[in-house]
Amino acid sequence: MRHTARTPRTSRKKRSSLANRAIAASAALILGGGGLVAVNVYASAGEGPSGSPPTRAQSVGRQMSTIDCPDAGNELPDVPEQARPEVDRELAAMDTQITDAYQQFADRKEQISQDPGLAENAVLGPLRNKRTASLDRIGTAIERVGQRPTGIKGLAGCSLRADDSAPGNGGDTGDGGNDGGNGGQDDGQGQDQGQNQGQGDDQGQGDNQGQGDDQGQGDDQGNGQDPGDGQDQGQGGNGPEASDFVDIQSVQPNVDRPRQRRGSSRGTFTTDCGRNENGKFNPDNVIVAPGVSNGAHHMHDYIGNQANDAFASDDDLANGATTCRNQGDRSTYYWPVLRLQNGQDEADVNADGGGKDQNTGEIQTPSQVTLKFVGSPVGKVTAMPRFLRIITGDAKAFTNGDANANASWSCTGFENRQLKDKYPICPEGSQVVRTFAFQNCWDGQNTDSANHRTHVAFAQSDGRCPNGFRAVPQLVQRIVYDVPPGPGFAVDSFPEQLHKPITDHGDFINVFDKQLMKKVVRCINDGRRCR
Repeated sequence: MRHTARTPRTSRKKRSSLANRAIAASAALILGGGGLVAVNVYASAGEGPSGSPPTRAQSVGRQMSTIDCPDAGNELPDVPEQARPEVDRELAAMDTQITDAYQQFADRKEQISQDPGLAENAVLGPLRNKRTASLDRIGTAIERVGQRPTGIKGLAGCSLRADDSAPGNGGDTGDGGNDGGNGGQDDGQGQDQGQNQGQGDDQGQGDNQGQGDDQGQGDDQGNGQDPGDGQDQGQGGNGPEASDFVDIQSVQPNVDRPRQRRGSSRGTFTTDCGRNENGKFNPDNVIVAPGVSNGAHHMHDYIGNQANDAFASDDDLANGATTCRNQGDRSTYYWPVLRLQNGQDEADVNADGGGKDQNTGEIQTPSQVTLKFVGSPVGKVTAMPRFLRIITGDAKAFTNGDANANASWSCTGFENRQLKDKYPICPEGSQVVRTFAFQNCWDGQNTDSANHRTHVAFAQSDGRCPNGFRAVPQLVQRIVYDVPPGPGFAVDSFPEQLHKPITDHGDFINVFDKQLMKKVVRCINDGRRCR
């Protein structure tokens, strides 16, 4: 599926009415389930016979919210180039295995609530066997052209985890969003780098999102919601929950801009590529799963290059049409769509990436998208190589933990308050803002890497790039949505990630022509603001 037909959008007035009904629904948030059943729809409090307390089996079932598996892709930083196509296909197959197992788990929720051992015998055991076979094929593919990786069979294990339990290294703890402290971006090194880009658009400050000191302190503020068990909410029970939202007005300012040093590159280059007004969507990801349809298991918005799908080669992208005003920019910019949980179906309700992957609701076109390239607070930048691929954030951060989480959530008028693991509830007249600051250091050699991360990095806390890396223009992406006040929205996600805000992420492939990239570098290094 490459393009999805759109259903008519609801008016602001009608959507406000829907939002009021959503808020009145309290923690239920039954807003667009589309008949889908998810793992976190177990017995709620008082659901035992005649309102009696839940049985032990029901309590166990209720806690088993999702399937948690090691992310094999993150554990394979070194894969020979010749083996990558086969490895990428197997990694995509492993994502599908988790998706299928998650659905089986959901379909058997009643039986599992009575016999928790059934989850191991009918779901987790078969899943581990499939993962073991895939990992063995990955090892064989690498061994044909290099040394077989050791220990990869240990990545086959999967377990059940409760929606509110933290993964081993942090993650969405459910206690207020103060996980990671500094945004979790590559151990926090330099995630502030783009903050001086606030010159003019107030968007740069999103990069320091991790500090949401107390942002969770009132998941319930002002909207009359009692998260309670909070399991049967949104997306047919697949999330998000009331506890995933916080009133932005209760969040303390938490953004610090880095100090500009002598010799810094203070200019900016802004490219205008629209807001996906033409409705280009697909559930592919040509960076992570090239050649695999529905490799993302969630729908993406695309702006810029219009040739982007799972099968696009560099030549396809070089020759593709672009929505960018400057035709020298044929880059591709994409991110998970944001949907209203209002019961309105899209054309993808029965399609991959949509309803089949438990992503339902009305897709929202952003009211504004700003793509700005900024410099380094400590020196000059050099040109990005053509076809450089960068992923910022982690689509699996709910189960992986927050080490690579990097999306930032806020509201217009409150962008000095940034959230990482909570969606914001914005006051009337304020709009929801998503901000992504991409990695701004490049290894000088590779346009991609086996885990799609190690060829780029964030600058260190002093603003300098790690040894062996050089500063390049940093893409700062700001996406604004005019959605009703309240908790009735979510980003698309892998099914087992439960539409958590911490899983938000952005993807970019640089397809600037040589002359335009030179202009970008000159503008930034000369301290000018260019378009």
